[in-house]
Amino acid sequence: MRRRDGGTALLGGSPRRLLRLRPRALELLREDRLTVTDAGTAALAGRLLDTGIGHPDLGALPDPGTTVTVVVPVRDRTAGVARLLAALRADPDTVALPVLVVDDGSSDPAALAAVAAAAGADVLRHDVSRGPAAARNTGLRAADTPLVAFLDSDCVPRPGWLPALRGHLGDPRLAVAAPRITSLRSTTGPLAAYEAAVSALDMGPAAAAVRPLTAVSYVPSAALLTRRAALGPGFDESMRVAEDVDLVWRLLAAGWRIRYEPAAEVAHEHPATLGSWLGRRAFYGTGAALLAQRHGAAVAPVVVLPWTAAAVGLAVSGSALGRLGAAGVLAGATVRLARRLAPPGARPPVALAAGLVLRGTATAGRTFARAATRHHWPLAVAAAVFSRRARVLLAGVALADGLAGWWPHRAEVGAATFVAARRAEDLAYGAGLWAGALRARSARALLPASPPPL
Repeated sequence: MRRRDGGTALLGGSPRRLLRLRPRALELLREDRLTVTDAGTAALAGRLLDTGIGHPDLGALPDPGTTVTVVVPVRDRTAGVARLLAALRADPDTVALPVLVVDDGSSDPAALAAVAAAAGADVLRHDVSRGPAAARNTGLRAADTPLVAFLDSDCVPRPGWLPALRGHLGDPRLAVAAPRITSLRSTTGPLAAYEAAVSALDMGPAAAAVRPLTAVSYVPSAALLTRRAALGPGFDESMRVAEDVDLVWRLLAAGWRIRYEPAAEVAHEHPATLGSWLGRRAFYGTGAALLAQRHGAAVAPVVVLPWTAAAVGLAVSGSALGRLGAAGVLAGATVRLARRLAPPGARPPVALAAGLVLRGTATAGRTFARAATRHHWPLAVAAAVFSRRARVLLAGVALADGLAGWWPHRAEVGAATFVAARRAEDLAYGAGLWAGALRARSARALLPASPPPL
């Protein structure tokens, strides 16, 4: 976040926006800190939190208490449950917590029950598998504490994970706090190195408000701390995939807040073989069509402003006229944005507007590159079959996207490994996305969208 116009405006958040402060808000935020004391300060705090411009001071929030029940949904992963329960009992913050292991139709229920009993956990059983959503809901209904933590059986929470999340629940409008999911590193090799660097479950190192079409648009259910009263009936049991994203977006639509907190870490055992890894990515892709049916444009693979799309399209047209047209579009966007950013009676901040326009255009370019190699690769490949220019462009985009993604992780994984794994992962996800769309007989999950209004 940056202050502008003598401190009277705040620039930041996700998506980036400019908030002009009224006199009362300016007085309250003179030191970049806000203490909630009444309805007015609560409304201002909510605006700052929900836009991502402000972040909660966990030390100042009221203590939500320590009454937490841990729910572990599992099917046929007895060794993983034993490892998870051992980690909980070795952590002073969780050693005394009640734990409910929900056996979702395991083939050897006696072995699972013995492991749970040895760790002092209770077992609830589904005689036949009903899916992870139903298993979590069974635990949710059985819990009698205000807070419920969900931990998948392939997870191992790191010490300190629970206090870092629990502090967020001091916000009475917060329904879910989610930790960072890191790699357990139970295997070695190129795939393990890639997953440790950029797992699909890892939302990154920056704390954030969770909202659709932002930097952190959802959090996975591998590990969550939740307010039981906020969840209502819980997860949608008809969904065998993407049920966690659906829950997050339903809670947000109902007015609840959700926070991502990377200071809390939970390690996850990622798929160990190439086949299981690609299968899991394709499975994730099938969930997009289900989400599109329920949440519309929130699942859009491409989110750009129309002028940005026009500028990128003209720039890659390959003609001098197209590049000139792109420059004209960017210039016009800069002028319009500068006028919007200008305080009353002041000169438009052209330099600031130009920087924001260029930044937005670069982001749009990366978005289109990701879509061509991930979400819409069948269309890109079809175009490449009939056009040499399309082949060259697609090859260049695929390489550039891979290298751009690898650069921040160059100390962790080799370039060739990263690029190859990224292309394989994107092909698998895109295949699942298109399969899900065909099964649903709907293209909504493939369509672009505009950013939400500022």
